[in-house]
Amino acid sequence: METQPITNSFSPTLALDKLLANAIMPSTENISENYRNFFQQIRLPWLNDLLTKLTTTAGKKSFLVFKSNKYVIVPTENIAFFYIKYESPVIMCFDRQEYFVNYSLEQIQNLLHEKQFYRLNRQYLINFNAVKEVEHYFARKLLVNPVIPMKDKLIVSKEKVTEFLHWLDNR
Repeated sequence: METQPITNSFSPTLALDKLLANAIMPSTENISENYRNFFQQIRLPWLNDLLTKLTTTAGKKSFLVFKSNKYVIVPTENIAFFYIKYESPVIMCFDRQEYFVNYSLEQIQNLLHEKQFYRLNRQYLINFNAVKEVEHYFARKLLVNPVIPMKDKLIVSKEKVTEFLHWLDNR
């Protein structure tokens, strides 16, 4: 039996290429569309956080506070730390002056430069220049000794120890 050469324009290889191309193209388009949708959903919250950080990278330069029937401008570089007193945030300056402030501690944290101030715990947000020394405390916690003597102990939880030491080291 003799085989005859294929004379029509149909080629098995060409047909297979067309079949694969048609089968792959829609799935590639679907995949790229899925990726596009995925990154649009993920990117926006991340982008908003990034834009927030970029707009606040310089940090707040001063706080306007009210004390003794006067408005006083407190430069950020004069602030040793922020802490909670009577359920309200208070500014403690290096000269030991105290001022109540009209922000929550979380809002203050977002306003300040993260390299200069660190949130030790729920009550304290400390300036790098206010840290005199740090020592080990019970249960793998840290005790921060500020340059201004305090009756409260400034404790860093064991969960935040690594992050806090990294902040101290990489300024």
